[in-house]
Amino acid sequence: MRERIWAPPLLLRLLLAPPLWGGPPDSQRRELEPEPGPLQPFDLLYASGVAAYYSGDYKQAVRDLEAALRSHRRLQEIRTRCARHCAARRPLAPPGAGPGAELPFFRALLERARCYRSCETQRLGGPASRHRVSEDVRSDFQRRVPYNYLQRAYLKLNQMEKAVGAAHTFFMANPEHMEMQQNIENYRMMAGVEAFQLVDREAKPHMESYSAGVKHYEADDFEVAIKYFEQALREYFNEDTVCRTLCEGPQRFEEYEYVGYKAGLYEAIADHYMQVLVCQHECVRELATRPGRLSPIENFLPLHYDYLQFAYYRVGEYVKALECAKAYLLCHPDDEDVLDNVDYYESLLDDSIDPASIEAREDLTMFVKRHKLESELIKSAAEGLGFSYTEPNYWIRYGGRQDENRVPSGVNVEGTEVHGLSMGKKLSPKIDRDLREGGPLLYENITFVYNSEQLNGTQRVLLDNVLSQEQCRELHSVASGIMLVGDGYRGKTSPHTPNEKFEGATVLKALKFGYEGRVPLKSARLFYDISEKARKIVESYFMLNSTLYFSYTHMVCRTALSGQQDRRNDLSHPIHADNCLLDPEANECWKEPPAYTFRDYSALLYMNDDFEGGEFIFTEMDAKTVTASIKPKCGRMISFSSGGENPHGVKAVTKGQRCAVALWFTLDPLYRELERIQADEVIAILDREQQGKHELNINPKDEL
Repeated sequence: MRERIWAPPLLLRLLLAPPLWGGPPDSQRRELEPEPGPLQPFDLLYASGVAAYYSGDYKQAVRDLEAALRSHRRLQEIRTRCARHCAARRPLAPPGAGPGAELPFFRALLERARCYRSCETQRLGGPASRHRVSEDVRSDFQRRVPYNYLQRAYLKLNQMEKAVGAAHTFFMANPEHMEMQQNIENYRMMAGVEAFQLVDREAKPHMESYSAGVKHYEADDFEVAIKYFEQALREYFNEDTVCRTLCEGPQRFEEYEYVGYKAGLYEAIADHYMQVLVCQHECVRELATRPGRLSPIENFLPLHYDYLQFAYYRVGEYVKALECAKAYLLCHPDDEDVLDNVDYYESLLDDSIDPASIEAREDLTMFVKRHKLESELIKSAAEGLGFSYTEPNYWIRYGGRQDENRVPSGVNVEGTEVHGLSMGKKLSPKIDRDLREGGPLLYENITFVYNSEQLNGTQRVLLDNVLSQEQCRELHSVASGIMLVGDGYRGKTSPHTPNEKFEGATVLKALKFGYEGRVPLKSARLFYDISEKARKIVESYFMLNSTLYFSYTHMVCRTALSGQQDRRNDLSHPIHADNCLLDPEANECWKEPPAYTFRDYSALLYMNDDFEGGEFIFTEMDAKTVTASIKPKCGRMISFSSGGENPHGVKAVTKGQRCAVALWFTLDPLYRELERIQADEVIAILDREQQGKHELNINPKDEL
């Protein structure tokens, strides 16, 4: 008998919630002036702008790219406005009891859907389907890639102030681009202007208000600080509503297949709703992390209340101080300093006020209540629908306010100098295993060049002659026959910089092409053999106690695009770490998805040196201070541990083509590279075939 997967109480409490539950309803968002005619799809405008940029028509590139950004913003505003309008006009009715009890609910749901589609069609000037875009385009706009094209186009047009603005906007979301800040300074100097005002064109209002609040707070201007923090909260909750609304847009829906039957009505609804709900649930991460800051939530929302509780105390509003302190404790119930503050604020209340009657601020109370409901529903659905979901720790705490203000506990504190929580600077990531190096290199002719100390870091080694000149030539030759543009990056021609073409190929693909006769099988096998050679060297040199497995094997080439190298200051590959999310601003590397957290060691084996630029660099965790620079050449190999102790990148390739075999390894067999396992099987088959041919050539008399 089919089991219906449904959670009426939790689901209905969320579906029937007011559209602005979780924040104040009075915050209004300024809407862009609509342009005449139907709204042009932003992905088409973006593609046209990029094409114009590469053809050298920079005026057209600017027009199309700016139009794409306007269209993207306008589309989001229309979707948000229509969702709010239809939620107000078409409220959902809870189902009753008895036969057909659910029909009123679904009728209301269908009416809201019809309202939303009609509203979108009218405001967009055509069907909404025209504005559905690929995941790649969505990702580019999230990463602000259009601004990278814009800053270069404005530079070509000698519009330096606009170039600076576009560069700064891009940089705020991509701080790992080590040279971008220098790029901005270069624009300023070229314009002969001391300084432009740096404006982040995509800055969220709540971030700006929050920063202004902190500034006035630190200047002890508490009344003005309160004004900005309260404004920041209104804007934050408004942005949360916008984020949740955008989650209700088109989802990548994959039909569920259950044993013996296809998903029915309730399974399909539940599946689609869960995709929306998970997206909405994680809006807190989207809003709490500043663009370009890859760390976890960092207290951002609770910190508003932490600042406010002390600011209200300083202006004598003890009830509001107590409300904010209790609100903060909803997220951090064990914070001893704020618990002490609560006791102290209660002691300051008028005798006519019962301290127990003062509750946590309603805005955060409702927000946290909804967040917990969502969490319960997602966990319940994960078990029932069979999908995997790990709840992040959204309220993880690394410290408190970045000031010295805390109301001390105890008596006779009035007029006492206050002392505070220490934010402190986090230490660099530590490797959770013994650090050793200097083991045997296993093969003759390999030349040791530098160790970790000589490379100014940890777990680093530089070796030469891992490949011979002949092997380099053979690998470089086979590369041209097996590589695909954008391989490993969803076919993107220039995934890291618009000034270079990126190509790649896996070892399995090389063997497949060799087996089919499209490239010499001997050359394809060389790719396999030298990657295994590199693995053994890394395992031996770093004296690992357990087996090192392949995590990913990739032959890559970066080619400088002609006509695009003037005044170039970007990197061929931005500064990053291989198993964590590098956060230069926080001087930290967060070992959490989407990083490849299972990677333990990395290696790059170079195939040529007949190009300009392309030096491999290690940096400090600020992603700016270079600690070592390595010029690639045939047979040279750099290897290092994959964590935040080794941020690295590649300088711009300004002429020619730079090729290497990139290798990532893991100590966890659960994360072995699947293609490598398949490649091992191909090699075993080839070896058996070769052995069979050898046996056929044996004279039977010789076996006697």
